Amino acid sequence: MKQNQHTGESNEMRDEYDFASMTGGVRGKYAGAFENTAVTVLLDSDVAKVFPNSQAVNEALRTLARVLHDAEKNAQQGAQLGRSQARAG
Repeated sequence: MKQNQHTGESNEMRDEYDFASMTGGVRGKYAGAFENTAVTVLLDSDVAKVFPNSQAVNEALRTLARVLHDAEKNAQQGAQLGRSQARAG
């Protein structure tokens, strides 16, 4: 068991902690920010076999989002081109 050089206390976890006696802590300080930025989803087992971790899932979803965005952008440009050709013709 290591001793803290400054206080001489053990670096191991205690069996219990009395949080009521601790000062300066704020319960749920970052919970709101995390709640607004993270989404938890449950993957079906067949999908989970393809994506080993959250990074792989995020990368795949970002790629899909780019493809969909580009396809939508191309469709809008095609519609505008079709309208301008119809007016000219």
